[in-house]
Amino acid sequence: MRITGTSLSLQRAPFSLARALGSGLLAAAALAGTTAATPAAAQTDPYALTEAQKTTATALRDSALKGTKGMDILTSLTNEVGPRPAGSAGDKAAVAWAVAKLKELGFANVHSEKVTVPHWVRGAESGEILAPYPQRVVLTALGGSVATPAAGVEAAVVEVDSLEALAATEPAKVKGKIVFFNTPTQRTRDGQGYGKAVRVRGGGASAAARLGAVAVVIRSIGTDNDRLPHTGAMRYEDGVAKIPAAALSNPDADLLASQVASGKAVRFRLKLETQSHPEAESANVIGEIRGHGKPEEIVLIGAHLDSWDLGLGAIDDGAGVAIVTEAARRIGQLPEAERPQRTIRIVLFANEEFGLSGARAYAAAHAAELPHHVVALESDLGANRVWRLGSHVANEALPAVSEILRLLYRLDITSGNNLADGGADLHPLTAAGVPVLALDQDATVYFNWHHSANDTPDKISALDLNQNVAAWVATVYAAAQMPGGFGRAPAPEAEEA
Repeated sequence: MRITGTSLSLQRAPFSLARALGSGLLAAAALAGTTAATPAAAQTDPYALTEAQKTTATALRDSALKGTKGMDILTSLTNEVGPRPAGSAGDKAAVAWAVAKLKELGFANVHSEKVTVPHWVRGAESGEILAPYPQRVVLTALGGSVATPAAGVEAAVVEVDSLEALAATEPAKVKGKIVFFNTPTQRTRDGQGYGKAVRVRGGGASAAARLGAVAVVIRSIGTDNDRLPHTGAMRYEDGVAKIPAAALSNPDADLLASQVASGKAVRFRLKLETQSHPEAESANVIGEIRGHGKPEEIVLIGAHLDSWDLGLGAIDDGAGVAIVTEAARRIGQLPEAERPQRTIRIVLFANEEFGLSGARAYAAAHAAELPHHVVALESDLGANRVWRLGSHVANEALPAVSEILRLLYRLDITSGNNLADGGADLHPLTAAGVPVLALDQDATVYFNWHHSANDTPDKISALDLNQNVAAWVATVYAAAQMPGGFGRAPAPEAEEA
């Protein structure tokens, strides 16, 4: 799942603010048609497409709006494979599915590249409020949690609303207790509400263990009111006791909070039968549309193949797999004379959910090739409509972003800024200087279903999926043709200078 960093922060340094606003102004001018290049200028401007290239990009965009194979690809993955947690039989089946599907769709150089991944299994799980008013609750183990003893963990409950609130709590009030993180997830279009809330999922167990807690339960990191909990990865700090951690469905978090608010002592029992197995073998799956002029230069488009086990992995990230695959397939069907100069490489990453194993393995295996990665894009926020184009490119290449935005305005896509992170699987690439473009989807309802049993294909609109493909096919084609490329991603320290 990708959370972007493209919302403009007024607290950033003036240089970054001016640059981000500059990107938006360039885009606005593009939409108004005031910066359109003449045919003659387009032949020499390193950040402009030729008229023929713009015509092809527009035709690709408009054709996708009329219908794509996106839903067929998504349905094939979710029906034929289903859940795909790292190291599982479903994970192995997904790799085989992806290799076969890319070959079937006509990609070149289709192959898998070995990745070692963790293998954690959920097992049986249960929870109940024992006092003051006994109630069974619906919960699920957080990914990576240790098991409880066979009889479970039973203790009094102490409620906090954040990591900071826990840190301010006297250790004596936490020792021997179950910490309940009651941290709501704010519904936002750009997903930043998730980014703020998810810190308790990742670091809550170790923070509580340092104060002597025996277990952690959190309010699910989700924006729904369904009695279905949301899982997700947590992590343990070295040198800190490992305690079990689980997520309550949001209605059950309300129930527990209500009993705590009664002022009476609350006791809770948690039972988790999780297991951690030896690391397993998985793979990144790769296919290409070879360039017809500069094949050594690469436009990488990615999504992650793995998923959590509770649902079918449709929005996270079957949708992304379908979007990038269908966009590249459509470019590959162009007549040879219209094929892009650069190679378009699709990478379906292993184990994004539980540690970015595939992303790190790809960056290491292709280290010598990364200087030839012209730009990278990732789809990992479901399939609701793309509403914004962000970037993290060299400052001098911002006109190239505006040139692409001209192709997208009919899709109601607006300008972001130049601070996008591109997505989790791209982080090892951006650290090596690979620039990114970010086609940000509307995340308003995405976290209703994310990491839960509700992650199923019925949550995806075929029309919205087609709009995603339309945005992607135009953007990727343009990026593969942009004569001047996108430079190298600015270093973080340069951003704040």
